[in-house]
Amino acid sequence: MNECCLCGGSVAMRTLYRTKYGIPGSICSDFCTILCCHVCAVCQIKRDINKRKKRGIF
Repeated sequence: MNECCLCGGSVAMRTLYRTKYGIPGSICSDFCTILCCHVCAVCQIKRDINKRKKRGIF
């Protein structure tokens, strides 16, 4: 996804994605997830995108 781990863009991207698809959570939980493991958080979004592409939702 070519995201920089040093910028706040990752939190914004995750929050926007979560909001767009009605995934429960909060900005605070997005921040904590990115802070704890940036790579895991990006992989989680990528897996969800792949599932949505297969269903024709993305």
